[in-house]
Amino acid sequence: MKKGTVFILSVMLVFSLILAGCSQNGNVKAEPTQAASVNEQKESESSVKPVTLSITWWGSQTRHDYTAKLLEMYSEKYPHITFDATPSGWDGYFEKLAAQAAGNIMPDIVQMDNLYIATYTKNNSISDLYPFVSDKILDLSDVPESIVKTGEIDGKLTGAVLSVTALTVPYNPDVFAEAGVPEPTSDWTWEDFEEAMITIKEKTGKYGYASDVWTDTNLLTYWIRQHGASLYSADGTKLGYEDDQIFVDFLNMIYRLTKAGAMPTNDEWLQIATTGKEARPVVTGDGGAMFEWANFGVIVEAVNPNIKLAVPPYADNGTKALWIKPGMFFSIAESSSNKEEAARFINWFINDIDANKVINAERGIPVANKVKEALKPQLTKQQQAMFDYLDLVANEHAGPVSPPEPPGTAEVTKAMADQINLVLYDKKTPEQAAVDFRKAANEILARNAQN
Repeated sequence: MKKGTVFILSVMLVFSLILAGCSQNGNVKAEPTQAASVNEQKESESSVKPVTLSITWWGSQTRHDYTAKLLEMYSEKYPHITFDATPSGWDGYFEKLAAQAAGNIMPDIVQMDNLYIATYTKNNSISDLYPFVSDKILDLSDVPESIVKTGEIDGKLTGAVLSVTALTVPYNPDVFAEAGVPEPTSDWTWEDFEEAMITIKEKTGKYGYASDVWTDTNLLTYWIRQHGASLYSADGTKLGYEDDQIFVDFLNMIYRLTKAGAMPTNDEWLQIATTGKEARPVVTGDGGAMFEWANFGVIVEAVNPNIKLAVPPYADNGTKALWIKPGMFFSIAESSSNKEEAARFINWFINDIDANKVINAERGIPVANKVKEALKPQLTKQQQAMFDYLDLVANEHAGPVSPPEPPGTAEVTKAMADQINLVLYDKKTPEQAAVDFRKAANEILARNAQN
């Protein structure tokens, strides 16, 4: 018995030494392998932690529909990501966003405009994206640096630009033909424009200029740039033009068009604006021309594929007043707890070719070179017109890019709209309105610059 027991213990001791030796030689590593497996499992679980990204954007129903499809595509590709989407029209979009920013409850991903990006940057409502660029989470290597920089404010990249565009005059050639008015040429003047708009009204009873001048300052910016000045000073603390006659002339033209019935009044425009871009008078054949961005024809192509794009009228001084503009940005809320996942989505939105085949340049010309080239074989009539128009502007009509609008832009826009209405309702002369606008705008800009 004792001999047997000693033998068995000896065998067990040898066997255990063999196992130990094997383990030291790397042939048997049960425990470390199990630990590694656990770590890998934890990392895997962490990388697919369920996340709901809130996102908001403005646009037409067409944009709402395909953006919803994009969100579904992304969730299929990354099942741990779901979306809480809030689409909107342009009207009221930034009023709602301002309230959300004040309450620190902005959506994770926000479609942002050049008019407001400086304001939201200055009040720390949107995040710096450069850290995500450095970490290769947001890949902007295929986007020209000059375009990337349009989203940079005070050294922070607070907007990832999604597209580029330029101001244009979309017009309905059938309405021009009905009125016997020649279609616009690339060298038409404001006198030509005004005469054409009033003639369309007289000959057809329709609006000539079927657009508005109350909801943004883009047309005024273009008007002022023709005089070699800018709407805002370089530091954003005051207006950038010195001669009030520039604004007086702008008001006088609007006054003449409105009194002739060739342009909607503010009340009429408020009714028109509720219908969406696909039902604008120029699209439905109830108006001749309007001012918009170059992707307008793409937005309304399903309703009217025959809209044409013209270069805006020129002041008779040869100044190149147009500019290539960032169409829009995606920004990430500073209050977001899902910034990295939001940056990953924005990266996909900008760089993924399949995603951009769904977008199909509706937001403007894509910024990633590989995406732009991939879309060319499938361009529709209106998309090709947009690409051609941007090439024309860039080569022949564009001046320097204006800096992003300074904080207080929304208040300045309202001050402008108030003065326009007072003139149109004969409550104030254009001369007095120009003086009062300067006073109000300078007070707004100086106050916001100090905050």
